[in-house]
Amino acid sequence: MIKNITVIGAGTMGHGIAECFAIHGYNVSVFEINDNMRETVLDIIKEELVVLAEEEVIKKDDFESILGRIGIYGDLEEAAKDADYVVEAAVENVSLKQKIFKSLDEICPKHAILSSNTSSLKISDITKDISDDRKSKSLVTHWYNPAHIMPIAEITYFGDTSEETYKTVEDLYKSVGKNIVKVLKDVPGLVANRIQQGVAREVFSLIEMGVAAPQDIDNALKFGPAFRYCSTGQLEIADFGGLDIWAIVGDNLLPEMDNSTSANKLLHEKVQNGKLGLKSGEGFYQYAPEEIDGIKRNYTKKLLTQLKTSKNYI
Repeated sequence: MIKNITVIGAGTMGHGIAECFAIHGYNVSVFEINDNMRETVLDIIKEELVVLAEEEVIKKDDFESILGRIGIYGDLEEAAKDADYVVEAAVENVSLKQKIFKSLDEICPKHAILSSNTSSLKISDITKDISDDRKSKSLVTHWYNPAHIMPIAEITYFGDTSEETYKTVEDLYKSVGKNIVKVLKDVPGLVANRIQQGVAREVFSLIEMGVAAPQDIDNALKFGPAFRYCSTGQLEIADFGGLDIWAIVGDNLLPEMDNSTSANKLLHEKVQNGKLGLKSGEGFYQYAPEEIDGIKRNYTKKLLTQLKTSKNYI
């Protein structure tokens, strides 16, 4: 039974993962090597809890108990020595992840399950230096950002992962409100990111061709396909519309669509010009510095509205 959870890394994904588990009553130890991040992460989490309370996802009276279940450590052994389950959320560097997993294999109790939040690296590469027994207790558990809100977890079940390990982790993630995507084959990007990149490729291509303005393209997605996708998956939509129709439209349209095998040229140009999006003040849209906090807050509130609505989708 999983009671004590360790999260490796307190960055964008790590702190949200820890927050999610703590909200649902689990004790979480967070290992973070950066001194400044260790000092500020609980304040970041508290700010996010405020928004959750405003949207009545949690109660303000629960803040103290939630934060009290999160411990911040600069020493890996102290953070992981009592762990039943570990989520590694370090940067996407296979050498670094290999070192972390090797250390965790030596530090953690024998029963502890190790997971990585990677979406681009193979679990077999990450675990190559750990014991065979621990390999059977290792897998990928990929979260979506923001981790404390997005109701999805991709969990891998292939390679060395045992059935018992998979089932234990699946039950854990269901207990914190995640809808599980069981990934049966080792493919880059797993499932959700591959679908997202397919959509993004065509969206960037439409911008590059000047077919419509950014706002209109986003509206086409939000109020067209994405409006249905919220409640109905692509395969269901195809069934509802008729597979014969989808086959005809696919034959006619797909030859005209973007089939690039690398990121769009326009995307690379924006990156080279320092136009990185919200964090730089300009991407496809412009963001005034004094408005950024409000934009982020509004985005979070819209996600929370969608989260509450999504409970009707199952």
